[in-house]
Amino acid sequence: MQLSERFYKERKLEHLVENQTSYTLNNAAMHVFETHLQAERVLLQFDQPVLASMLIGKKVMHLRDKKAFDFLPGESLILPSNEMMCIDFPEADQDNPTRCLAMAISDEKIRRVIGLMNETMPKHDGSEWAFVDYNFHFTNDASIYGIIQRLLYLFTENHPSKDFFVDNMLQELIMRILQGSRKKTIGENASKLAGHNRLAYTIDYISTHLHENLSVGELSKKACMSESHFHKTFKEELGVTPIEYINSERIKMAVKLLQDPNKKIKEIYLECGFENRSYFNRLFKRKIKASPGEYQSKFMG
Repeated sequence: MQLSERFYKERKLEHLVENQTSYTLNNAAMHVFETHLQAERVLLQFDQPVLASMLIGKKVMHLRDKKAFDFLPGESLILPSNEMMCIDFPEADQDNPTRCLAMAISDEKIRRVIGLMNETMPKHDGSEWAFVDYNFHFTNDASIYGIIQRLLYLFTENHPSKDFFVDNMLQELIMRILQGSRKKTIGENASKLAGHNRLAYTIDYISTHLHENLSVGELSKKACMSESHFHKTFKEELGVTPIEYINSERIKMAVKLLQDPNKKIKEIYLECGFENRSYFNRLFKRKIKASPGEYQSKFMG
């Protein structure tokens, strides 16, 4: 991610180890931390829910009820209010600082967005949208990446309407995070939830039939919904269309299969349910940033 020239001009050295540059608006505050020396067990806490995103370098995070894990560029972490973070900086140095974004979002803003979601796009199973009350660690998809990049620009921009601009972006960010959390929960527990959740049933069905020709019409029948209602419900709750979800799962499967250097690419894309190699190549490169052949070559002796 790119930081603006304004950021570099306004940052201030807080102490020898770290720069902290902060921008505060009505419903959120953005802090960019630059750590210049290796350190261990650094404690950090915010009194509001926080989106943390790695920009450059590596952290090792120690959080409650979770094993220590690497926190890398392209990844984000949602933390509830007053959650204590314990952080190691194993690679930071003066010339290559570790750089991380922490965006604290007001509880009131989050409550308003959740209320809007429950009013206008209620879940099909009758449960209500709620803010994640655990440590949700995820890889940014293109939409989340784009929003964070835009917010980085807006917070540092000198514009009289930036509070309004940021407010709109925060609404989309919160909605997409909740949809991503919902997708992860249903995806990881599909077989357990399949008996009483229609989307979980179709997700479970997709996972065991990726090699087959899957259509929205067929899946909507499995969910006992009309095709239009199924498509709308799937997109609103999981943040992606059924076809986008299927393609994403097929690419994940292809990534695993390509780690075997003896498998033919044609064999792999057919096994993953793709009928057309050029379509497979295009989707794979868009998501993995390398062609299937380039990716497989990494595993050749």
